[in-house]
Amino acid sequence: MITLLSKFFIKNYTDTSSPAVRQSYGLLSGTVGILFNVLLFIGKFLAGALSHSIAITADAFNNLSDAASSVITLIGFKIAGQKPDKDHPFGHGRIEYLSGLAVSAAILFMAFELIKSSISKLLKPEDTVCTITVVVILICSIVIKLYMFLYNRSISKKIQSEAIRATALDSLSDTLATSVVLISTLVAHYTTLHLDGICGILVGLFIFYSGIMSAKDTLNPLLGQAPDPEFVKEIESLVLSYEGVLGIHDLIVHNYGPGRLMISLHAEVPADGDILELHDMVDNIERTLQDKLRCNAVIHMDPVCTNDPVVNSLKAEVASYLLSLDESLSIHDFRIVKGPTHTNIIFDILLPYKFKLSDEEVRQLVSDHIKSLDENYFAVINIDNKFA
Repeated sequence: MITLLSKFFIKNYTDTSSPAVRQSYGLLSGTVGILFNVLLFIGKFLAGALSHSIAITADAFNNLSDAASSVITLIGFKIAGQKPDKDHPFGHGRIEYLSGLAVSAAILFMAFELIKSSISKLLKPEDTVCTITVVVILICSIVIKLYMFLYNRSISKKIQSEAIRATALDSLSDTLATSVVLISTLVAHYTTLHLDGICGILVGLFIFYSGIMSAKDTLNPLLGQAPDPEFVKEIESLVLSYEGVLGIHDLIVHNYGPGRLMISLHAEVPADGDILELHDMVDNIERTLQDKLRCNAVIHMDPVCTNDPVVNSLKAEVASYLLSLDESLSIHDFRIVKGPTHTNIIFDILLPYKFKLSDEEVRQLVSDHIKSLDENYFAVINIDNKFA
């Protein structure tokens, strides 16, 4: 159904990298979610009233909160799609993450309320009534929620949306929760066991866990998580495909919301190359990154000496020593500045996070090694961390 609606309501629905198409998918997902969840609330509330089951009634209000979450998602996508302005020059894309966080908060609230109500039911158990109507409503609810999980998961993958992914996980939680409620209702009907309160607590704990995981997924982009490794490889492959680029480092991906990325990097170029030709090449790379990966790029050129045998030999020696310490270590911006009394060996070391040695220990080891090569060598080392 969603695929059919997408074809009908979304222009160029296959171009999911387009901000306009992403927004349309978000609005469609939110609208369908509101419709389904309101219908489920009405059906389950009726079933809860007929069966006197706190678990079914709580599950009904969980669906009502899902409808509210869908409204939040819809509003979030609408605001996120607004054009950049003077106060927000990079657009409003991060609103989508905030809407996902709001959905997570709603999930956690409903889990808390469900657990509280279930504990009360456990302390004061009541007989529940199981009828064909109640069972049919619960089975239909499970089928609908499973369908909602599948289509929301599909949309979240298409447009890379954490907000819709959170909604998909919530739908899966509801599917399992209602399944447990159905089982407890049938068990109570055919035995003397009162499982309503216990099942309500278990469902509440599961929903609470889902809310925590959902909040984590939406918080990470706001806190500045590392970019997708595949995306980094695409950038590196594209930039290094230009003959004049010898290497790249200091790649940073700035995330201002899905489809709103800005990257900055240092591109090593021959020091003896024509500056105008190199500048033209960098302009072309920036345009290519915009066209192919839909990200704005700022590239800094680092001139690298390629024809000096002394520099090349010493650079290879330092790189080899670093590899003997750890295979993850690398250097860039290597240069030599000669003086009347000593020679500065200047370079950056790329150090992984939580490396076994401290920055100062690495700096000291490498400085001592360079000093052992020539007592007039003086190492000037900057420690870098990998941002992408």
